[in-house]
Formats: sequence, structure tokens, C-alpha cells
Amino acid sequence: MNPLLAAAAALVMTAATPIAPSTAAIPTVASDGTGLYRTVQAAIDAVPSTNTGRVVITIKQGNYREIVNLNKPYVTLQGLGASPSETVIVNNRSAYTHGTSGSYTAMISARDAVATNLTVSNDLDESTIPSGHQAVALRLDGDRTTLTNVRVLGDQDTFLVSDSARAYVKNSYVEGTVDFIFGGGTIVFHSCDIYEKRSTGGPITAASTAAAKTYGFLFYKSRISGATNNVTTLGRPWRPDAQVLYRESTLNATVAGAQPWTDMSSNSWKNARFSEFRNNGAGAAVNGNRPQLSTAQAATYTPQKYLAGGDGWNPAG
Repeated sequence: MNPLLAAAAALVMTAATPIAPSTAAIPTVASDGTGLYRTVQAAIDAVPSTNTGRVVITIKQGNYREIVNLNKPYVTLQGLGASPSETVIVNNRSAYTHGTSGSYTAMISARDAVATNLTVSNDLDESTIPSGHQAVALRLDGDRTTLTNVRVLGDQDTFLVSDSARAYVKNSYVEGTVDFIFGGGTIVFHSCDIYEKRSTGGPITAASTAAAKTYGFLFYKSRISGATNNVTTLGRPWRPDAQVLYRESTLNATVAGAQPWTDMSSNSWKNARFSEFRNNGAGAAVNGNRPQLSTAQAATYTPQKYLAGGDGWNPAG
């Protein structure tokens, strides 16, 4: 490595606090060879496993067709484009070849990870495989993950939130077709756009929250939309005690207003912990199939309450 690249590497890989680099600076990752590494995974692999300070890995605009495992703590992945669509980590594995949980394009398995201004995509063409169309774009296993200005793209089972995960997602975009946000972890979507792209609709969530866990999925001040009116459901329970709340969010006409929750196998939505609070928009309504929190109940279902855990984590402020 030449002295200039070595100096840049030392600056980026040992920083105790995040650096906001100029786009003119040498990026950590660039597929065209103008960075320190050509792949995102190579840059992650260079971080010591004993890392205790914030490391910022900058990624130049472009498509990175690879499988990424962010398995080092306190690492930030930062796209350098003008928008998240300019920096894309993409692959096309599926449950047919790797099982659902192994089909991810990117997995965050370490604690205190941050991703910003980039896209994670699974671009599987479902017509190319006979079965196992589940294809995860992003899998979260690590605790205390923060995603801002990130796009997560796929079809079925786009975004897996594993039981061990706590995550805060802000100003981001998630799209899919069936159960495209799923798992047993705890996650808050704050001011996000959630899009059901299948014209025949489908369930947005398939939560599998454990009975002993108070908090599962919270959609807070977010926007729910879709390709067709009156066909999208808010979720179905992958496990009986699934917990999902849509709070103070805008639900457009894609939501099946009369019946927005559905059963899954032998699990009844009526026995799950599904609820809404002060939603608005053409898809918002109050009826016997749409349980609502009271104002008193809502006080204990805030972003801060969801994420606090036993350590008081509060990325929402």
C-alpha cells in the first residue's frame, strides 16, 4: 500500500468517533480500485475483532455484488453517494439454495453497528427457482443497530429481525411482497416508508415475538403505501404472541381497511398482540378488526420504551 493510502487507512480505521469524510477523500471501499479495498467485506475483515472504538467504512458509489457479514462491533457503513440508491450492496440468494435465514445479502451480527446512505438488495428472480422464494436482503442479529437513510429491497422475506436484535431505523425505505419484515427481534421504524409492491397485496409483517418479550415491531410516524388499493395487510403472527404496533402513521388506501390483520397457520391474529394508535390516511379506520391502544397504554409503547432494554439504549432521543 502506498503511503497516502496507508495514512488514509489509519485515519478511517482507528477513529474513536465517526468521521464525516469529503467525497473527494479516498474512500475505504471502491469497486474501481480507487479506495483502500475493492469490497465491503474486505474492509470489514480488516477491522480488529477486539475493536472498541467507532470505525467508519466509507463506500464509493456503485454496485457491490457480494455477501456481507458485519461481524465487528462499532462499525459504520456509510455510502458516499448523493442518495442511498447510488451505493448498492446486492445479491440473489434464496431459501431454495440457502434456507431462509441463510439467504441474506447482508447480515449485521455485531453490536452497535450503523449503516447510512446505502441500499441493501436481494434481486432474486423468483421465476428462476421452483420453490423457496424467500430471499432476505438484510438480516439483523446484532444488538443496538442503527439504520438511517437506508433502502432495503426484496420480495418475500426482505428484512429479517432475529430474536437477538434491537434496532432503530429512521428516514429509511423498505419494500417487498409477503412477510417482508419478519422475526422475533425488537425494531422501531421512525419516519420510514414501507411499500407493498405486489399488485395482489400481502402481509407486511410476520412477527414471531416471544411471549416473554414485551416489544416487537413499532412503526412510528411512518408511511404505509402499496401498488394497489385495499389489498395490503398490516401483518400476520408467525408465532402466537407476535407484537406489532402501527402508531401515528399514515396508512394509504393500499391497506385492507375492513380486515388489516390475518392469521398464519394455526396462529390467530386475534390472539396476537396487534394494535394501532392514532393512525391517519385513507387506509386508517377503527372497527372490530382493528384493535386500538388507549392513550394510557400508548404511554408505554414509545420508541424509547421499545429500545431501552436493560441498558437504557436511546437512539431515538
